[in-house]
Amino acid sequence: QFWLPAEEDDPRDELLQKGLLIFGVMFSVLLQEAFRFLYYKLLRKAIEGLVALSEDGCSPISIQQMAYVAGVGFGLMSGTFSMINLLADALGPGTTGIHGDSQLYFLTSAFMTMVLIFLHTFWGILFFHGCEHRGDTATHPGPVFCLLVPSYLLMATAATWAYLLSGGSAQNLRRFLLCKSFHSGLLYQ
Repeated sequence: QFWLPAEEDDPRDELLQKGLLIFGVMFSVLLQEAFRFLYYKLLRKAIEGLVALSEDGCSPISIQQMAYVAGVGFGLMSGTFSMINLLADALGPGTTGIHGDSQLYFLTSAFMTMVLIFLHTFWGILFFHGCEHRGDTATHPGPVFCLLVPSYLLMATAATWAYLLSGGSAQNLRRFLLCKSFHSGLLYQ
C-alpha cells in the first residue's frame, strides 16, 4: 500500500458534501413518505374492493390493521437495509468496535435498528390515521432522532399515540397486564 500525503482541505468541498448530505436526507425522507402515501391509497382501494366483494358489505380487515401491517413492512425493510450495511462494514478493514474500540458498537446498532423498525410501525399507524381523519391530528412527527435515548423516548411516545389512536385505552392495558379478559360482559381471570 502506498501512503499519500493529505491534501489541503478545500472549504468548498466540505460545503458541497454538507449540501449533498442535506439534499440526500431530505430527498430520501420525501420519497419514503410519498411511497407511504401511495401505499395508503393502494390499500384504501383494496378495502373498497373487499367491501364490494363481501356479502355483508363490510371489509374483513380494518384500516388500522392495514396500517399496522404497512408500518411493520416499512420497518422490516428499513431494518434489513440497516443491518446489511452494518454487516457489510463489519467485513472491511478498520471496522469499528472490533480492535480496541467499544465492543458495544454492534449491540447499539442492533438496538437502533429495532427502534427504527418500531418507529416505522408506529409512523405507519399515525400516517394512516392522519390520512383517514384529515385535520384531526398531524400525520406524523417525522424521523427526528440523533441519539439512542431520544430515539427510545420517541418510540415510546409514538407507541402510546398509536395505541390510543387505534382504540386502546388505559383500562384495556390494565386488563392485559393483569392477565384478565373481558368476554361477553363477564370478567374472567
